[in-house]
Amino acid sequence: MTSSTNLGQLFDPAIDRGQLAFAGLDANLTETASTYGELDDFANAVARGLKKRGYQQGDRIALLAANSVEFIAVLLGIMRAGLVAVPINYRFPKELIEIVATDSGARLLFCDEERAASAPAGIERIGLARTGTGSLSELIDPGPFDVFAPVANEAALILYTSGSTGRPKGVVLSHTAHLWTVQTRQEREPLTGEKVLIAAPLYHMNALALAFLALASRATTVLLWQFSAIPYIGAIDRYRCTWLTAVPPMIAMMLRERETLATADLSSVRVIRMGSAPVSDSLLAQISGLLPNARVMNAYGTTESGPVTFAPHPDGRRTPPPALGTAHPKVQLRLRDQAGDIGDKGVLEIKSPALMNQYHNRPELTAAFTADGYYVTGDVFHRNKDGFYSFVGRRDDMFVSGGENIYPGEVEAILEQHPAIAQACVVPVDDDIKGQKPVAFIVLRANTQPSEDDIKTYALEHAPAYQHPRRVWFVDALPLASTQKIDRSRLKMEAAARLPA
Repeated sequence: MTSSTNLGQLFDPAIDRGQLAFAGLDANLTETASTYGELDDFANAVARGLKKRGYQQGDRIALLAANSVEFIAVLLGIMRAGLVAVPINYRFPKELIEIVATDSGARLLFCDEERAASAPAGIERIGLARTGTGSLSELIDPGPFDVFAPVANEAALILYTSGSTGRPKGVVLSHTAHLWTVQTRQEREPLTGEKVLIAAPLYHMNALALAFLALASRATTVLLWQFSAIPYIGAIDRYRCTWLTAVPPMIAMMLRERETLATADLSSVRVIRMGSAPVSDSLLAQISGLLPNARVMNAYGTTESGPVTFAPHPDGRRTPPPALGTAHPKVQLRLRDQAGDIGDKGVLEIKSPALMNQYHNRPELTAAFTADGYYVTGDVFHRNKDGFYSFVGRRDDMFVSGGENIYPGEVEAILEQHPAIAQACVVPVDDDIKGQKPVAFIVLRANTQPSEDDIKTYALEHAPAYQHPRRVWFVDALPLASTQKIDRSRLKMEAAARLPA
């Protein structure tokens, strides 16, 4: 990693310019390769082109595109020029994309051909193709560039949240915060010499933070245009990938591709960093069977506070599943219950150098920070006597059934211990007597056929009666939201539609 204070210059361009930085694969599995030297020159050419067009320090520049080497180069170039990059979730509907672009104040949009129809009107647009009319060839200006030196907490990025609970919030992230994140992760997760696979979207913190870490570590990254199970398996086999980042639904989808897995060699995988959702004991066991040489890192982070939260126990004690670890030594954590008291169970609050500056244009969202500077995550955790933190559930997902608080994650963890269950998702439905009651959508393991009553009985035997799902539906797969997490909102609607009036 360089000594640069600009997030767009994570690697020293003078070192080993010939090393492969990215192998990008598009929807046709066509490869675009870029060495570190080529990526550095490309990013500088973008930065020079933007400055030549008159964009000024702090101007917002949006990106609406699937993963690609060009996406990475443009992102780095925007930040090198002292501008603020705004990756937009291209899975948002067109109306929401326009809201995000307008809210951010974007003056220019980089867009790939497939997303052109969703591009907001009224904003200048440049295609991410390297040649042709309206392409990058009309912007880039090859040559050396003096990278902008940001001051204090100057913004580098604005990442917009998914918007599942209202209009998306723009999370303003500084150069300083994310350089600290990269440096701190390198201490425990050095990627030097690794071959990393990224398939999650680069508009999301999970993938973006890993791309930054890989660049700073001078690793080689295989970059899929998006996640699809068969190409993902094929990329591991073809490139001998050693380091994966994923979310549980991605692994669950891989496990369904039994014919592809039967002929693929996945023995190269040494590390899987699981994030965005808790990993159940059941899924851990399946991962162990699929990737026997791999160590699973059960990770946690938020867009607002970054991926540095937990760490191994300082005494070297093994982290017991499904715990995420103990408090990272450079991060302050505390749990606050519904009464406002600090204790061993409650909403996680975080203080660290990685925290966002603020929500863009949302001064009314003051509850995001406490008076003494902690970010309030909205995620409920439990801490045991040895200091290990375990995820309980989203505060927003919690519902009340007959006066009892139900966190879906707790019920799902119990259900996924059933030998026939690969995945479970619990959602509430309205009930005249209880107010709300839990129901479950279940993905079964291969060659199993339990009945709905079998699952209900298992839940009643292993959990409090009020937690057991009143209905159980078996599905081939759970729907995913744009962040690769399970789409609970969609399942709530589906559950309501399946029940009689």
